[in-house]
Amino acid sequence: MLPKPIDESQKLYQLALSFVPDVGPKTARALLAKYPTAKDIFEAPLPDLKNIGNLNEQRVRAFRAPEVLKRAEEELDFCLRNNVSVLFMGEPEYPQRFMDCDDPAVVLYYKGNANLNASKTIAIIGTRKNTDYGQRLTEDLVEGLKETEDILVVSGLALGIDTLAHKASVKHRIPTIGVLGHGLDRLYPHANKTLANEMTELGGLLTEFPTETKPDRQNFPVRNRVVAGISDVTVVVESDEKGGAMITAYVAHGYNREIAAFPGRTFDSRSGGPNLLIKRNIAALITGADDLLQLMNWSSNKPKKAVQRQMFVHLSPDEQTVFDLLKDKDAVHADELLHLSKLSNSQLASVLLQMEMQGLVKALPGKMYRLD
Repeated sequence: MLPKPIDESQKLYQLALSFVPDVGPKTARALLAKYPTAKDIFEAPLPDLKNIGNLNEQRVRAFRAPEVLKRAEEELDFCLRNNVSVLFMGEPEYPQRFMDCDDPAVVLYYKGNANLNASKTIAIIGTRKNTDYGQRLTEDLVEGLKETEDILVVSGLALGIDTLAHKASVKHRIPTIGVLGHGLDRLYPHANKTLANEMTELGGLLTEFPTETKPDRQNFPVRNRVVAGISDVTVVVESDEKGGAMITAYVAHGYNREIAAFPGRTFDSRSGGPNLLIKRNIAALITGADDLLQLMNWSSNKPKKAVQRQMFVHLSPDEQTVFDLLKDKDAVHADELLHLSKLSNSQLASVLLQMEMQGLVKALPGKMYRLD
């Protein structure tokens, strides 16, 4: 889906709002709840802006500071000259998943052609110093997703796993977005310049940082939250127990998004992060694309094995009750099963365990269960 042409009359003030000091997502949302457009905010009497969000009298004066509009004019000129779309919070083209988070960017800068609101959006992330094992996992995962409809692969364009995910996506004609920790007037790492150009054909580059923003260290945790916020699920391929990929995973977990991870050797530090996420029940263990698609209930067109197995497995009355509650649904929370089944906590736990051992039920993250 091609981004719409920039409406200069509105975009100038949308950009200006992002340049006003101390106006973050919470304050911007509060202002937009009272005023229909960003332009209306700047044209409102200054006393009327007081006490909206976190604005006091001193902060309100920034809406009349000439440097705010001047900076916005410079940014708009760059966007117009370089075919960069300005995505303002709340607009249809803005990533709607990000709007569900507490801290969406007021403005995102986007150069590309992919639909940022694809129905299936997957972040694939990991260490910059991947092993051959990590490379194979990444390439096999992306290849296994190539037949999935309306899919978008997101990563951070860093060296290592990020680059491998983007390259595999380009190879298999899967739209892929690189989220940057700097402005679109530069590219880091420079080694990925050719790859970035290839990505814009089906995917693109996305950032919340304006021009003149360098790829400084403190920008990347901010970038990581965008990766997590625009994605349905974050897949950690390889990572140390600390690092950017783990920050992204924990942010995604805080957004109540799904996390998946590939297990690795216990003595390999680059598998330490995924293993830790799995150990803490933050991430679901996956071994490939099929596991991921099942985790996300994106392969519901395939017949469920459990329905077939019922013909050969004798179910107790309690097991039959749980089976019947699950058979017509993608997934059910344990609390709902407890309420509907009329079983005690211990009875339900025993039934679910027995059904898992028989291959009838699969436990999902967040105390969710479905037929396997």
